Amino acid sequence: MLDLKALHENTRIDHKSHPFQLFENRFEQMKGGECILYLHWHEHFELILMRRGSVLFHIDSKPYTAQAGELIVIPGGTLHVGYAAQEGDVEYDSVVVNPALFQDYLHDPIHVQYVAPYLEGRVRFPVKPADQDRVCLTYYTLMHEAIEEMSLRPPAYQLVAKSKLHALFTMLARTFLPQQRSERSSRSYFPNRERFKELIEQIEAAPTSKITVTQAAAQVGLNTYHFCKMFKKLTGRTFVEYVNGCRMTEAERLLRESSLTITEIAARVGCENANYFTKLYKKHKGVTPSQGRLEKES
Repeated sequence: MLDLKALHENTRIDHKSHPFQLFENRFEQMKGGECILYLHWHEHFELILMRRGSVLFHIDSKPYTAQAGELIVIPGGTLHVGYAAQEGDVEYDSVVVNPALFQDYLHDPIHVQYVAPYLEGRVRFPVKPADQDRVCLTYYTLMHEAIEEMSLRPPAYQLVAKSKLHALFTMLARTFLPQQRSERSSRSYFPNRERFKELIEQIEAAPTSKITVTQAAAQVGLNTYHFCKMFKKLTGRTFVEYVNGCRMTEAERLLRESSLTITEIAARVGCENANYFTKLYKKHKGVTPSQGRLEKES
């Protein structure tokens, strides 16, 4: 499953000369509601092509359900999180794209007119383009072809993938830009986003540290009521549920990678009561800690 400490590495880009990266995400036997993508952000665009299963994404506090075959467009800088929408396997390909990939088009007036406004954040593509205009389904072949190039890596795949991605951005811009020209990039999608980012980074870096709802609310600069309301809207979980989910994922990692006893792991993730830890672990992972350890050993 996910290693919280490696979350930000999942947005790495290996080649600065061609700043894009493919991640093939595969999850088996997920529970409905189980987190498959912990709350995070990055400066890159992220294009998600669903392969199997169903996922509920929260992107800047708005929920979107994605099924196999659908494309999700996540602008740079947005907070996003994902949960399995139903029991079963989940598979999706994720391509992160830094706007610098298209910097050699900066002197092309057509690129500046159509694509640059999206790269600069002045306007945004719809998160689910085909829901807004079914013609976008015909563009998804470009995404499939770009992914195939990145996966197989034939000679000069970087150039082919780049051309496919630019064509995809251009076709989406052709479809949506005329009706979006009046939108402003400075619009705030929800208050205190930067402070929420700092809080989430803190939780991800140290999921077992103790932080109360009151402390978290103060850190973000909201009263407890508005903080709880905004956090639930942002992540689809209460603050306590989200923190406990992070802790149980850390416990899962320790069960898999360490020789610590279950009691020791419970204490390590902040559960002094072993019975409560077992109950909490089963709620989040669908099995008891003992069963989880046996699964890793088999």
